[in-house]
Amino acid sequence: MPRRLARGECRGSESRERAVVTLAGVAPDVDGLGLIAEVLTRHAAHPLNWWSDYHHVFGHNLTFGVLVMALAFGLAQQRWKVAALVFVSFHLHLLCDLVGARGPDGTLWTIPYLWPFTLAGTWEWAGQWLLNSWQNLLLTAALLAATLFLAWKRGYSPLELVSAKADAIFVETLRRRFPPRLTGS
Repeated sequence: MPRRLARGECRGSESRERAVVTLAGVAPDVDGLGLIAEVLTRHAAHPLNWWSDYHHVFGHNLTFGVLVMALAFGLAQQRWKVAALVFVSFHLHLLCDLVGARGPDGTLWTIPYLWPFTLAGTWEWAGQWLLNSWQNLLLTAALLAATLFLAWKRGYSPLELVSAKADAIFVETLRRRFPPRLTGS
């Protein structure tokens, strides 16, 4: 059963603001789109190494984070709250990359945090986990379980980003499969 809305609460704007915060968490990886140009030009006389040279650069820095936050501020009704959550979501992505995004060849992914102004503030951690490490797999499983629990409890899931109808069916299915326990008196 979907959650009841409080007086004055607007489900549409709340959903849109959750989407903005969620998308901010993946926004740093917009610099990964260079992979398309790199693959398409790899056999050309002058290949475009946009992914190799710029992934974890253009989108993984404070300047881009502030731009994403400003965009979210402009789109939101609860401007300051959403902007703050966007800033946290964005930086959580950077932290996760710093901790657990070592390449398959052992290459460390660095975060040029103060780019384009300087590379002096570049973050690097020698203990960085491999992207497919047991730590990342365990963390993924735990976060997926938390997401399912919150969807069951709150009445909406990240699926609402794609389809409100599919989200409602998903939550209803979760609640039928795992009905709330009745407490006796």
